[in-house]
Amino acid sequence: MFQIVRKQEYAKGTIIRFDINAPKIAKKIKPGQFIILRVNETGERIPMTVADKDEFAGIITIIFQVVGKTTALMRSLKDGDMIRDIVGPLGKPAEVHNIGTVVMIGGGTGVAILYHVAKAFKEAGNFVIGIMGARDKEMLILENEMRAICDELIVTTDDGSYGQRGFVTEPLEKYLEERYDIKLVYAIGPIVMMKNVCKLTKKYNKPTMVSLNPVMIDGTGMCGGCRVKVDNKTQFCCVDGPDFDGHLVDFDELEKRNSMYLKDEKTSLLFSIR
Repeated sequence: MFQIVRKQEYAKGTIIRFDINAPKIAKKIKPGQFIILRVNETGERIPMTVADKDEFAGIITIIFQVVGKTTALMRSLKDGDMIRDIVGPLGKPAEVHNIGTVVMIGGGTGVAILYHVAKAFKEAGNFVIGIMGARDKEMLILENEMRAICDELIVTTDDGSYGQRGFVTEPLEKYLEERYDIKLVYAIGPIVMMKNVCKLTKKYNKPTMVSLNPVMIDGTGMCGGCRVKVDNKTQFCCVDGPDFDGHLVDFDELEKRNSMYLKDEKTSLLFSIR
C-alpha cells in the first residue's frame, strides 16, 4: 500500500497531482522512467510517468489528466488515502549528458514528464531552453518549476489566453533559425505535437528524442500492447522506451493505436460520474 501524502488539483480538477510515499521507488527511479499502479484490488493497471522525486523524503510525484474511469477514481482520493499497488521503476531512463544547448518541449500534461528530464539536463550542465504549451491558461502546469530550471522559457497557448498565441512549433522554428548551437530537441506531449516537432527538426537536421505513451498493460514486454514502429521495426515502449528517436517513429500508426479506445474511455468516465 502506498499513501498519498499530498494532493493538488489544477484546471478545475481535470488535472491532478499526487505526491506519494514510495521510498524504494524514489531511491531508484530516474528521469524518463515510469510506474504502473492499481488503485484497488479490482482496478486496472495504468502507467504513469514520474514527474519528480524526493529521494530523501521517499516521495514520488505523478501528474495525470482525468480521461477515464480509473483516473476519475483517482481524482476522488484525498490526502492520506492509499493506492493498492505501485510497480517501478519501469522503462529505460532518458539519456542525459552534457552536450551544450538543448530544447525541451512539453505539451499539456506532457510538461509533467518534461520537467523531470529537463531538470536532469540542467543538472548535467546544459543550457536548457524550455518551450511549454497548452490549450489555454487553465491547462498550464509547472510553469514556475520550469522557469526555475530553464535558462530560457517560452509559454504558448492555443487561444492566446497566456504567453504567446499559437503552438510550440512556432517558437521552436525561431530558435532553429537563429541558433546553430542546438544539440538536441526533446519533446513530450500529444502525438500530433510530437509529430509536428519532429517534422520541423528533421528539416533542420537536429537530433530529436520523443517520450511515447501508447496503450500499455503489463509494462514488462509480455503483452505487446504498447508496440510502436520505429525505423520500420516493432519496438515495445515499456522495455525499449519510452524514449525513441523521433525521426524514426511511425506517428500515424501510433495515433491510430492510441485512438482505438477513446470512445470506451469516454463511456467509462461517463458511467463513473453517474
